Amino acid sequence: MAIDIVTFGCRLNAFEAEVIRREAEAAGLKDTIVINSCAVTNEAVAQARQSIRKLKRERPEARIVVTGCAAQTQSGMFADMSEVDRVVGNDDKMRPSAWRETRNAFDLGAGEKIAVSDIMAVKEMAPHLIDGFAGSLPRVFVQVQNGCDHRCTFCIIPFGRGNSRSVPMGAVVEQVRTLAERGHAEIVLTGVDLTSYGTDLPGAPKLGMLTKQILRHVPELRRLRISSIDSIEADADLLDAIADDARLMPHLHLSLQSGDDMILKRMKRRHSRKDAIAFCEQVRRLRPDIAFGADIIAGFPTETEEMFSRSLDLVEQCGLTFLHVFPYSPRPGTPAARMPQVAGGAIKERAKRLRTAGEAALRKRLQAEIGATREVLIESDGQGRTEHYLPVAIAGERVGSVVSLTIGGSDGERLIV
Repeated sequence: MAIDIVTFGCRLNAFEAEVIRREAEAAGLKDTIVINSCAVTNEAVAQARQSIRKLKRERPEARIVVTGCAAQTQSGMFADMSEVDRVVGNDDKMRPSAWRETRNAFDLGAGEKIAVSDIMAVKEMAPHLIDGFAGSLPRVFVQVQNGCDHRCTFCIIPFGRGNSRSVPMGAVVEQVRTLAERGHAEIVLTGVDLTSYGTDLPGAPKLGMLTKQILRHVPELRRLRISSIDSIEADADLLDAIADDARLMPHLHLSLQSGDDMILKRMKRRHSRKDAIAFCEQVRRLRPDIAFGADIIAGFPTETEEMFSRSLDLVEQCGLTFLHVFPYSPRPGTPAARMPQVAGGAIKERAKRLRTAGEAALRKRLQAEIGATREVLIESDGQGRTEHYLPVAIAGERVGSVVSLTIGGSDGERLIV
């Protein structure tokens, strides 16, 4: 039986899942389920544990390997689960040797489950060239950066991913070209701290230079998209590309986290409320139709109702269309976990209000699109997405194609042609 990958969490895991599949199959593993876990919230860890138990009930003969950020930060917890046969570290999972050793551990019945190395000792990022993604997906992800050098007080991810490291530009361009030639219409550049790209490479190229190199050297690429960025680190070349090249999609997801300056300071973020608003205004002048998404945390420790109201107001002030709302949950070992906590009921209520504001913002943007002609990437028989990442209800078009469509209406959640 084949290798099955169950992926939780970020877009980075989607790319890494394909590398895991390739390396595990090459190592000769069979009838194995790999859980590629996430550690960003307590809920994400709980979901992985629930999935492990469910899968073991459904396939009792299958081997279960846990990897990803939660495996890196809480390896002992997963190793203690009777359903788990092996725990592989977050850097180790990208190495062929780890999967050969895992196969041997299965064959020999080795008692040691944990194969997790020191993530902070990893200094370089080896390129992983993949030929394509399972299922011939129209939109695929390319990992260009990993890890993070910053230490936001709420975040466990640096301890799961290590310090920032980048894939050399030439290798990224080659990967994008390969995927474009295989018929993937849209490529999404992804990383843990994407705008720190290149600081560890010779000459310290930035994300903007990488973006321009891809657009220049891969003319066959239909659409390039940037995933989540830290707006305070956006460089001039990136802004130039947003303004000048239509193949770079007019959609940015911003790591904002809060709209209150005191909370931002306690989070150890590097931008202010004023910075966030100014960035959105600047980019909108360069690309007036751009759509913004954002991560916002509800109920960060010490957050008062007045402080929260500034996050709520930021939806309007920045003109956000998509919200990714995180109800705060304390991660063990982080400074924020030791701060005075907001009551759980208040956190849930604030998260609900943020989501309601996000739904209203999306409806407003969908309504504004009526009558416009958009280039829609057909993702499935039933849905596509515009350049601005807005969902479109569509049927009868070839999956993977990009078609020009006039928007006729909206049902409040999707556009209708």
